[in-house]
Amino acid sequence: MPSTPRSGNSARSRSARPGDVDGDQQPQLPQPFDRDAPVFVISVAAQLAGMHPQTLRTYDRMGLVSPRRTAKRGRRYSARDVGMLRMIQRLSQDEGINLEGIRRILAMEREMETLRVQVTELAQLLAAARQAPPSTRVFTADPTGGVHLGGSGFRRTSPRAITSR
Repeated sequence: MPSTPRSGNSARSRSARPGDVDGDQQPQLPQPFDRDAPVFVISVAAQLAGMHPQTLRTYDRMGLVSPRRTAKRGRRYSARDVGMLRMIQRLSQDEGINLEGIRRILAMEREMETLRVQVTELAQLLAAARQAPPSTRVFTADPTGGVHLGGSGFRRTSPRAITSR
């Protein structure tokens, strides 16, 4: 028996999903997964991390893992948060590190990540400075100490001019 589309369930009435093709449009590919997207409720995050939901609430109060909040104050955990919870559990159970030690480790890891980003940016600035002709502006510094490529500011005229300032 041939099936007929029911109202509200036809191809035209449903919303477009990744991979759907409509007329002569190209199929949409799925977007890469955002590890920072707050998608897991506390029960799912606890299950993924192998912990009790109350442990996640305690870690949130302590500032070890701070999930994002919904408009009604519900916690939403990201994949990165779940990974952090697993690391906390491993450090605590397998390595015997107390929660204050774990807090310090996490703070140092965040600082190291910030420094890695800064080193990458500075390496790009240095590469641009080495490739730029001597009379071009290579970078500028804003009042807060931030460094930016191009823009107004001192012109690099010679290596001696830079070192004599």
